Amino acid sequence: MKKMATLLAVLSLCAAPVMAQQGGGFNGPQATRQSGGFSGPGVSVTTVEKAKTLRDDSWVILRGNIEQRLSDDLYLFRDASGTIHVDIDNKHWNGQNVTPQDKVEIQGEVDKDWNSVEIDVKQITKISQ
Repeated sequence: MKKMATLLAVLSLCAAPVMAQQGGGFNGPQATRQSGGFSGPGVSVTTVEKAKTLRDDSWVILRGNIEQRLSDDLYLFRDASGTIHVDIDNKHWNGQNVTPQDKVEIQGEVDKDWNSVEIDVKQITKISQ
């Protein structure tokens, strides 16, 4: 249930810029543009070490390198603080090719099991250096 609520919140945030760009409405004398929404700090970039201490389903942003593929959707991710397993579904690659030398930013949820912690990646972006 928590994952569904979190997913709905993320999808809403992703759809907001698209809806804002579509425009529409009246453009003429006395037209008013209404705007609103949250203005303030969001989730900031964290480290692998810190992500391992967060609670299950916490949203994280990590920057580093994907070192190797471990299985179908499971990869080893490294930043300056350490390594963690990341689960990246094929649909989240968005046609990007990434090598171990490429720095990437991943956004996703901490997924804690009894004896392991991994990141369930929802978005991956190659960072130009």
